[in-house]
Amino acid sequence: MDKEKIKVPLKVIKKNQIYYLMDNHSKARKCKPWLGDMLCFLYDRIMEKSVFPKKFNGSIEKHYEILKDALKEICGKEVLEIATGSGNAVRFLNEDNFYTGIDISPGLLRRAFKNFEKQGFLNSEFYVANAADLPFNNDLFDIALCHLSLNFFSDIESFILELKRVLKPGGQFYCSVPVQEKKSQRAKIHGNLYTTETLRNLFRKHQFDFEKLIYENGALLYFKAQSMDDHAV
Repeated sequence: MDKEKIKVPLKVIKKNQIYYLMDNHSKARKCKPWLGDMLCFLYDRIMEKSVFPKKFNGSIEKHYEILKDALKEICGKEVLEIATGSGNAVRFLNEDNFYTGIDISPGLLRRAFKNFEKQGFLNSEFYVANAADLPFNNDLFDIALCHLSLNFFSDIESFILELKRVLKPGGQFYCSVPVQEKKSQRAKIHGNLYTTETLRNLFRKHQFDFEKLIYENGALLYFKAQSMDDHAV
């Protein structure tokens, strides 16, 4: 781990290949995972067998194909993934990138570490951290990713501000998220569902250029947001 990566005065501790932020008592901070670590082994099956076909009315295999196409030119970059999950980025991200993943679930991050190691990623780190309070220094990452999780963030504007802070000027954010206008009336999707227009306005408000990507997959919106120079807005 590069010590200059972490904001002062934060400190981290490494346990079982995962980095934890330390609290004032020099103990690892804890977060409350979505499923709970006892059930993290079910995560991929739930996504494949329930969430995609029943809630998103889409295909998880098509999802990975879309992301592989969208990110095929991303090579040798500093990449941050928010809500890493079980590490399925290995299915669509080139192995020569310098990968940093965060999630609130240590159990999922341990699975992600194994997936990245198995796939041959030589530069990857995993942190237990919250999306609205990223532990990293300013202007650090070329690319940020967040897939299938943005609707679960309780304060999306705080997240966007943090995203703006840690991305380099001109850095790009790739995201997939269910949106209101694409959702089936019968499907129950948890979290805060926004419209494409609402997301566009939120990102533009915080100096991002917002671009809806051409892909279609059920209820999911795929988009890219590029960090702009504040003075250029």
